[in-house]
Amino acid sequence: MPQTVLFDLDGTLTDPAPGIIGSFRQALVDLGHEPPPFADLGWIIGPALRLSFPKVMGPGSDPEAAVERYRVHYRAGGMYDLTLYTGMMEAVAAIGGAADRMFVCTAKPEPYAVPIVERFGYAPHFQRVYGAALDGSLDDKADIIAKIIAEQGIDPSGTVMIGDRMHDIHAAQRHGIASIGVAWGYGGVAELEAAGATAICQRPQDLPEMVAALAR
Repeated sequence: MPQTVLFDLDGTLTDPAPGIIGSFRQALVDLGHEPPPFADLGWIIGPALRLSFPKVMGPGSDPEAAVERYRVHYRAGGMYDLTLYTGMMEAVAAIGGAADRMFVCTAKPEPYAVPIVERFGYAPHFQRVYGAALDGSLDDKADIIAKIIAEQGIDPSGTVMIGDRMHDIHAAQRHGIASIGVAWGYGGVAELEAAGATAICQRPQDLPEMVAALAR
Protein backbone atom coordinates (compact mmCIF):
# COMPACT_ATOMS: atom_id res chain seq x y z
CA MET A 1 0.00 0.00 0.00
CA PRO A 2 1.36 3.48 -0.82
CA GLN A 3 2.38 5.42 2.29
CA THR A 4 0.04 8.33 1.50
CA VAL A 5 -3.27 8.41 -0.36
CA LEU A 6 -4.91 11.63 -1.57
CA PHE A 7 -8.63 11.62 -2.34
CA ASP A 8 -10.55 14.10 -4.42
CA LEU A 9 -13.96 14.95 -2.92
CA ASP A 10 -16.58 15.90 -5.54
CA GLY A 11 -17.20 13.07 -7.98
CA THR A 12 -14.95 10.70 -6.05
CA LEU A 13 -16.11 10.49 -2.44
CA THR A 14 -19.46 12.20 -3.01
CA ASP A 15 -21.91 12.86 -5.83
CA PRO A 16 -22.57 16.58 -5.30
CA ALA A 17 -24.49 17.31 -8.50
CA PRO A 18 -27.78 18.57 -7.00
CA GLY A 19 -26.12 21.14 -4.77
CA ILE A 20 -23.35 22.32 -7.08
CA ILE A 21 -25.32 22.46 -10.31
CA GLY A 22 -28.40 23.86 -8.58
CA SER A 23 -26.38 26.67 -6.97
CA PHE A 24 -24.55 27.34 -10.25
CA ARG A 25 -27.80 27.68 -12.18
CA GLN A 26 -29.37 29.93 -9.54
CA ALA A 27 -26.31 32.21 -9.59
CA LEU A 28 -26.76 32.63 -13.34
CA VAL A 29 -30.42 33.51 -12.85
CA ASP A 30 -29.48 36.09 -10.20
CA LEU A 31 -27.19 37.80 -12.72
CA GLY A 32 -29.75 37.78 -15.52
CA HIS A 33 -28.51 34.79 -17.51
CA GLU A 34 -30.58 31.91 -18.81
CA PRO A 35 -28.98 28.83 -17.21
CA PRO A 36 -28.25 25.73 -19.31
CA PRO A 37 -30.29 22.63 -18.48
CA PHE A 38 -29.23 20.76 -15.35
CA ALA A 39 -28.27 17.69 -17.40
CA ASP A 40 -25.78 19.73 -19.47
CA LEU A 41 -23.73 21.00 -16.54
CA GLY A 42 -21.96 17.93 -15.19
CA TRP A 43 -18.70 19.32 -16.57
CA ILE A 44 -18.62 22.10 -13.94
CA ILE A 45 -18.02 19.54 -11.17
CA GLY A 46 -14.29 19.40 -10.54
CA PRO A 47 -12.63 22.54 -11.91
CA ALA A 48 -12.67 25.90 -10.14
CA LEU A 49 -15.94 27.79 -10.64
CA ARG A 50 -14.00 30.94 -11.55
CA LEU A 51 -13.01 29.08 -14.71
CA SER A 52 -16.46 27.60 -15.39
CA PHE A 53 -18.73 30.64 -15.10
CA PRO A 54 -17.10 32.60 -17.99
CA LYS A 55 -17.64 29.64 -20.32
CA VAL A 56 -21.38 30.00 -19.77
CA MET A 57 -21.68 33.76 -19.27
CA GLY A 58 -19.48 34.76 -22.19
CA PRO A 59 -16.69 37.33 -22.73
CA GLY A 60 -16.60 40.34 -20.46
CA SER A 61 -18.56 38.62 -17.69
CA ASP A 62 -17.66 38.98 -14.02
CA PRO A 63 -16.83 35.53 -12.62
CA GLU A 64 -16.27 36.93 -9.12
CA ALA A 65 -19.85 38.21 -8.97
CA ALA A 66 -21.09 34.83 -10.15
CA VAL A 67 -18.99 32.98 -7.58
CA GLU A 68 -20.34 35.21 -4.82
CA ARG A 69 -23.96 34.53 -5.84
CA TYR A 70 -23.16 30.82 -6.10
CA ARG A 71 -21.81 30.82 -2.55
CA VAL A 72 -24.97 32.47 -1.22
CA HIS A 73 -27.06 29.56 -2.49
CA TYR A 74 -24.44 26.92 -1.72
CA ARG A 75 -24.08 28.01 1.91
CA ALA A 76 -27.88 28.14 2.26
CA GLY A 77 -28.05 24.36 1.91
CA GLY A 78 -26.67 23.35 -1.47
CA MET A 79 -23.38 22.19 0.03
CA TYR A 80 -25.15 19.33 1.79
CA ASP A 81 -27.35 18.38 -1.16
CA LEU A 82 -25.32 15.35 -2.19
CA THR A 83 -25.13 11.57 -1.94
CA LEU A 84 -22.33 9.13 -1.17
CA TYR A 85 -21.31 6.65 -3.83
CA THR A 86 -22.35 3.13 -2.86
CA GLY A 87 -19.40 1.22 -1.44
CA MET A 88 -17.11 4.24 -1.20
CA MET A 89 -17.11 4.52 2.58
CA GLU A 90 -16.10 0.87 2.85
CA ALA A 91 -13.36 1.35 0.26
CA VAL A 92 -11.97 4.38 2.11
CA ALA A 93 -11.97 2.46 5.39
CA ALA A 94 -10.11 -0.47 3.82
CA ILE A 95 -7.49 1.77 2.23
CA GLY A 96 -7.09 3.78 5.42
CA GLY A 97 -6.45 0.61 7.38
CA ALA A 98 -3.36 -0.11 5.30
CA ALA A 99 -2.00 3.31 4.27
CA ASP A 100 0.05 5.40 6.69
CA ARG A 101 -1.81 8.63 6.01
CA MET A 102 -4.76 9.84 3.95
CA PHE A 103 -5.79 13.37 3.03
CA VAL A 104 -8.71 14.87 1.14
CA CYS A 105 -7.33 17.03 -1.69
CA THR A 106 -10.12 19.02 -3.32
CA ALA A 107 -10.58 22.15 -5.43
CA LYS A 108 -13.65 22.93 -3.30
CA PRO A 109 -12.91 25.77 -0.87
CA GLU A 110 -11.66 24.30 2.38
CA PRO A 111 -14.31 26.05 4.56
CA TYR A 112 -16.95 24.05 2.66
CA ALA A 113 -15.03 20.81 2.23
CA VAL A 114 -14.27 20.31 5.93
CA PRO A 115 -17.88 20.35 7.20
CA ILE A 116 -19.00 18.12 4.31
CA VAL A 117 -16.37 15.51 5.15
CA GLU A 118 -17.37 15.70 8.80
CA ARG A 119 -21.13 15.62 8.27
CA PHE A 120 -21.13 12.61 5.95
CA GLY A 121 -18.85 10.42 8.06
CA TYR A 122 -15.55 10.47 6.20
CA ALA A 123 -13.61 12.55 8.74
CA PRO A 124 -12.33 9.66 10.93
CA HIS A 125 -10.44 8.21 7.96
CA PHE A 126 -8.46 11.34 7.06
CA GLN A 127 -5.66 13.18 8.81
CA ARG A 128 -6.76 16.46 7.28
CA VAL A 129 -8.86 18.03 4.52
CA TYR A 130 -6.97 20.27 2.10
CA GLY A 131 -8.97 22.49 -0.22
CA ALA A 132 -8.89 25.66 -2.25
CA ALA A 133 -8.84 29.12 -0.69
CA LEU A 134 -11.88 31.38 -0.92
CA ASP A 135 -9.78 34.07 -2.60
CA GLY A 136 -8.82 31.76 -5.47
CA SER A 137 -5.16 31.49 -4.51
CA LEU A 138 -5.25 27.68 -4.53
CA ASP A 139 -7.63 27.06 -7.45
CA ASP A 140 -4.98 24.92 -9.18
CA LYS A 141 -5.04 21.48 -7.56
CA ALA A 142 -1.30 21.07 -8.18
CA ASP A 143 -0.79 23.98 -5.77
CA ILE A 144 -2.89 22.20 -3.15
CA ILE A 145 -0.74 19.08 -3.54
CA ALA A 146 2.37 21.26 -3.21
CA LYS A 147 0.97 22.57 0.08
CA ILE A 148 0.39 19.02 1.33
CA ILE A 149 3.94 18.03 0.41
CA ALA A 150 5.36 21.08 2.16
CA GLU A 151 3.27 20.82 5.33
CA GLN A 152 3.10 17.05 5.73
CA GLY A 153 6.45 16.00 4.26
CA ILE A 154 4.90 13.28 2.12
CA ASP A 155 7.06 11.41 -0.38
CA PRO A 156 5.57 11.76 -3.90
CA SER A 157 7.04 8.39 -4.90
CA GLY A 158 5.04 6.74 -2.12
CA THR A 159 1.80 8.61 -2.79
CA VAL A 160 -1.26 7.99 -4.99
CA MET A 161 -3.92 10.51 -6.01
CA ILE A 162 -7.48 9.28 -6.55
CA GLY A 163 -9.89 11.46 -8.53
CA ASP A 164 -12.48 11.61 -11.28
CA ARG A 165 -11.28 14.50 -13.49
CA MET A 166 -8.26 15.27 -15.65
CA HIS A 167 -7.35 18.04 -13.20
CA ASP A 168 -6.64 15.39 -10.56
CA ILE A 169 -4.44 13.42 -12.91
CA HIS A 170 -2.51 16.42 -14.23
CA ALA A 171 -1.94 17.78 -10.70
CA ALA A 172 -0.54 14.44 -9.59
CA GLN A 173 1.71 14.23 -12.65
CA ARG A 174 3.24 17.63 -11.89
CA HIS A 175 4.54 16.19 -8.63
CA GLY A 176 5.52 12.73 -9.87
CA ILE A 177 2.59 11.08 -8.08
CA ALA A 178 0.79 8.00 -9.39
CA SER A 179 -2.93 8.41 -10.02
CA ILE A 180 -6.11 6.36 -10.16
CA GLY A 181 -9.00 7.74 -12.16
CA VAL A 182 -12.44 6.68 -10.95
CA ALA A 183 -15.03 5.93 -13.61
CA TRP A 184 -18.08 6.73 -11.46
CA GLY A 185 -17.42 10.48 -11.33
CA TYR A 186 -17.80 13.30 -13.84
CA GLY A 187 -14.75 13.03 -16.08
CA GLY A 188 -15.39 9.67 -17.68
CA VAL A 189 -12.96 7.00 -18.75
CA ALA A 190 -11.98 8.71 -22.01
CA GLU A 191 -11.00 11.93 -20.22
CA LEU A 192 -9.02 10.05 -17.58
CA GLU A 193 -7.19 7.92 -20.13
CA ALA A 194 -6.35 10.96 -22.25
CA ALA A 195 -5.00 12.71 -19.15
CA GLY A 196 -2.66 9.78 -18.52
CA ALA A 197 -4.07 8.24 -15.36
CA THR A 198 -1.83 5.46 -14.04
CA ALA A 199 -4.90 3.22 -13.68
CA ILE A 200 -8.69 3.41 -14.05
CA CYS A 201 -11.05 2.00 -11.43
CA GLN A 202 -14.56 1.02 -12.48
CA ARG A 203 -16.14 0.31 -9.08
CA PRO A 204 -15.51 1.54 -5.52
CA GLN A 205 -15.19 -2.04 -4.25
CA ASP A 206 -12.21 -2.57 -6.56
CA LEU A 207 -10.34 0.49 -5.31
CA PRO A 208 -8.47 -0.98 -2.28
CA GLU A 209 -6.85 -3.73 -4.36
CA MET A 210 -6.02 -1.30 -7.13
CA VAL A 211 -4.30 1.08 -4.69
CA ALA A 212 -2.34 -1.82 -3.21
CA ALA A 213 -1.36 -3.01 -6.69
CA LEU A 214 0.32 0.32 -7.43
CA ALA A 215 2.69 -0.28 -4.53
CA ARG A 216 3.51 -3.77 -5.75
